[in-house]
Amino acid sequence: MTREERYMMQALELAREAAAAGEVPVGCVIVQGDTVVGRGRNRREEKQSTASHAEMEAIAEANRTLGSWRLEDCELFVTLEPCPMCAGAILNARVNRVWYGARDEAMGACGGVFNLYMENFANRPALVGGILARECRAVLGEFFAALRQDGKS
Repeated sequence: MTREERYMMQALELAREAAAAGEVPVGCVIVQGDTVVGRGRNRREEKQSTASHAEMEAIAEANRTLGSWRLEDCELFVTLEPCPMCAGAILNARVNRVWYGARDEAMGACGGVFNLYMENFANRPALVGGILARECRAVLGEFFAALRQDGKS
């Protein structure tokens, strides 16, 4: 298993926690060197907050852990391609590299709908998609299939 897959597996565990809590299953891990400095999972329903996406939660924890809003020597691993809000927060946090699992054709801002990181922003992160994509898509698919079966979607 590669380093990237190990961290994506941690993000997948957080996604599964989100699903168990009734949240869309997305998990995120932020790493500085070989140390996890931030973890997050979707908590929008729990907090009734639009901004409580996995990436936003992980960025906030990394900021607290490192005592800085700058995450320029950090990498972010997330199970689903970031949306525009999260992609913007990643830009503002100056994250060095983004690794994502499943592509998001509905809200993705890293290639699914458009790629924010192709624009002429300063401090754009390197971007790598498709890390454990099949596993990441499966967690999402199972969650939404269960919702449809329960008549909630």
